[in-house]
Amino acid sequence: MSDTGGKPHQGIGGLWNISFGFFGVQIGFALQNANASRIFQSLGTPIDDLALMWMAAPLTGLIVQPIIGHYSDRTWTRLGRRRPYFLVGAILCTIALCFMPNSPAIWAAAVTLWILDASLNVTMEPFRAFVGDMLRRAQRPAGYAFQTAFIGAGAVAASLAPWVLTQMGVANTAAPGAVPDTVRYSFYIGAAALLAAVLWTVLGTREYAPDELARYAAADGEAPPPPDHAPLATPATGPWWLAGGGAAAAAAWALALKQEAYLVAVGLAVFGVAQIASRRMIAAGRGDNLLSHVVSDLATMPDTMRRLALVQFCTWGALIIMWVYTTPVVALQVYGATDPASPAYNEAGNWVGVLFAIYSGVAAVCAFALPRLSRSIGPQRTHMVGLLCGAAGFIGLLTLRDATLLIVPMVGIGIAWASILTMPYVMLADALPQHKLGVYMGIFNFFVVLPQLLVAALMGAAIERLFPGQPGWTMLIAAAVMGLAALAMLRVRAD
Repeated sequence: MSDTGGKPHQGIGGLWNISFGFFGVQIGFALQNANASRIFQSLGTPIDDLALMWMAAPLTGLIVQPIIGHYSDRTWTRLGRRRPYFLVGAILCTIALCFMPNSPAIWAAAVTLWILDASLNVTMEPFRAFVGDMLRRAQRPAGYAFQTAFIGAGAVAASLAPWVLTQMGVANTAAPGAVPDTVRYSFYIGAAALLAAVLWTVLGTREYAPDELARYAAADGEAPPPPDHAPLATPATGPWWLAGGGAAAAAAWALALKQEAYLVAVGLAVFGVAQIASRRMIAAGRGDNLLSHVVSDLATMPDTMRRLALVQFCTWGALIIMWVYTTPVVALQVYGATDPASPAYNEAGNWVGVLFAIYSGVAAVCAFALPRLSRSIGPQRTHMVGLLCGAAGFIGLLTLRDATLLIVPMVGIGIAWASILTMPYVMLADALPQHKLGVYMGIFNFFVVLPQLLVAALMGAAIERLFPGQPGWTMLIAAAVMGLAALAMLRVRAD
């Protein structure tokens, strides 16, 4: 029921149905995060090239999320506004998950990772806006906490799957160039669970029609959408971004960096070209297009979002380091293994899956404490505490040499992960205009993606030149970057 004329209050069942699909989405992400490096190395990818293989994921998110956000804001079908994207993305994810562990070569695994990540982004991006669509302001911390809990539960299930299958007697090693059965069967089970969970949300919820959302927004005192003919922003910084791309390419050449560094340079140049093209189309009266709307929304994003962007940039730079390098770090420092085909390396890979399950489980539990802590000390301080716990966890991954003791830093990382998946989106949803939740959530993903591209472009060269054969030092870099994210929270003032 609704006692203010705003959106109806959702009970436990409603909150469950709204977010349960994210359980399946996170199974897909967790299988990818915990096993992609293992699959690539099983197919013969050198450790220095792992970051390049991972560039597919952030590049896909950079392109897909704002597009899906833009169109989902403008969609209304018999199935609803966001749910058509949930369904299509889930079907594509299911297919990609079944194929990836059977990839016959490195290039096939890379292409499948690209398709898998694109499909996960198609499904995930509208889920962030879906919580804002369905819940009134006071319930959003609880809504995002539910989403975080399901993310943690899905990650636990997916990360533990290879280890559990090993205990059941499924083969955990394979011939060189092949992926162990534990990984293949985990992907099959995950594909089925992902599709079932997303179908639960698609079939178990009813979205508010555009006229209902407008009525609820007015009742909640939110600003009405601008008229269709409202002028778009026309940023004039395109030439500077284009020049920055050229400078980055020149620096990559001068430093003899690998080819992935040139992709970052191309990205800067493309963004500059996009701004120049958008400015010209708007000036010519042809600004009603996807490119111009996204460029304009990026230029005019609210101040809270602008400040949170720096926090996200640093946070996700640290996370991608962890996801890419934890397996080789643990394999070398704890198990003394460097050969991906060896039993010790595969045992390390299974244990990393367990460690990832632990931090995800901690996040699932901690998520329900965040709304109360946020009411007590504020969302900004809550997120700062979480990020500092994560930085301490990365220090633990660098310094500890006992497999069991690695559980301790994973607790800190789990606390951080709970906050990362909850608090920025609570602050963001309250600061954004409701009629643009989708596109702004997609634009916010830029600051998740860009640091991943930088890590993918530079970390391989850093390992090769600064600490060859010692990937553990990547965790010190991750700790420092996560610490910077915590400091950046001092600039954030939630609306």
